[in-house]
Amino acid sequence: MDPKNEQMLQTLRESARAQRKIPAVQKNAALLKLAEDLGKNSQTVLDANQKDLAALSADTAPAFRDRLTLNPQRLEGMMESLRQVAALPDPVGEMIEQRTLKNGLNLQKIRAPLGVIFMIFESRPNVILEAFSLAFKSGNVILLRGGSESRHTAAAIYKLMHQSLQASGFTQVPFHGLEDYDRSLVEALLKRKDYIDIVVPRGGEKLIDFVQRTALMPIIKNDRGLCHTYIDEDADLAMAVNIVTNAKTQRPGVCNALETVLVHEKVAAKFLPMLNQATESKKLKWHTDLTSFEILGKNPLVTLADNEDWDTEYLDLIMNCRVVKSLDEALTHIEKHGSKHSEAIVTSSEKKARVFQQEVDAAAVYWNASTRFTDGFEFGLGGELGISTQKLHVRGPVGLRELTSPRWIIDGTGQIRQ
Repeated sequence: MDPKNEQMLQTLRESARAQRKIPAVQKNAALLKLAEDLGKNSQTVLDANQKDLAALSADTAPAFRDRLTLNPQRLEGMMESLRQVAALPDPVGEMIEQRTLKNGLNLQKIRAPLGVIFMIFESRPNVILEAFSLAFKSGNVILLRGGSESRHTAAAIYKLMHQSLQASGFTQVPFHGLEDYDRSLVEALLKRKDYIDIVVPRGGEKLIDFVQRTALMPIIKNDRGLCHTYIDEDADLAMAVNIVTNAKTQRPGVCNALETVLVHEKVAAKFLPMLNQATESKKLKWHTDLTSFEILGKNPLVTLADNEDWDTEYLDLIMNCRVVKSLDEALTHIEKHGSKHSEAIVTSSEKKARVFQQEVDAAAVYWNASTRFTDGFEFGLGGELGISTQKLHVRGPVGLRELTSPRWIIDGTGQIRQ
């Protein structure tokens, strides 16, 4: 690794030590100023984003273009996320447990920052401020590396962050935004466990797989979102149509969007035409089993699914559909094909809903609601570094508390072990 990047890592490690002792009031003031500065410089960021959008090829998938796009509404969402993080309690030093041993030792289990976080993400530039604010508020420093397709937008945001944080009195700026998009640099950084404590990959399967195979430090994995919604025989069908339509079409290119709808055979003949009519204007494409195909009739947007479809995260206006005989069959399908992200059941039976919530192995399990709510901002966490689908350390939205880990502080009066 060249001397410039070695120095960058050294600076991040030094900043991590300094960041552990920054008081909450100073962090909050810096986040609020950053939100204010983003508002004042919004046109600069939007102009940079237009350069990135203009560089995309004409055949770029609409969902990918959507993920890259910033607009005034999304910038306001980024500002609100900064304000929301500033308003949240600081988890650093939070008491988890306290006890006094028979020998008089006083033990306190408290939350402490993870240290240096390396965040690798793909085309969504709004991730920059979301990830930074959470790492910053939780006492960490963060190394950010986005996709090259957002290089102009990222550069504008990084510059704004540097200026704003320096104006807030941070001489050791607690982040670094990589503008070198050489993949070999990422590979080299993933081996630097001497400087980097945690890596967080946020993107497609190829990125996740690459990081898993390469990284020498622990990973907080944000895997794909192959989400299902099961429509039970006792479901309110009008509600079910609204939920599925929202989960699939409101923003299809994100990980909490629906990919497969499972429908009980007793309501399939009534429900599927209702859902088809509701989504017709969206030009939604269906990949279905034979029963669903026969119910929907001749429709150029409906084709029979193949075996691979049930395991495909489309991130597009394409949806799988299967008719099942029971709740248990729906659970079996999800167990086989789900990605442990977000799953939902629509039913008027609380008993069935609780069975579903208990048996489904996923980070977020819904009763009568859209999977689109699996999001740190929506959960009141101020945003997230991603949605963790793993089971160790954190599961679900990775917010402030999830960017800390417990440690023990022990006070004594001269005790020695016999």
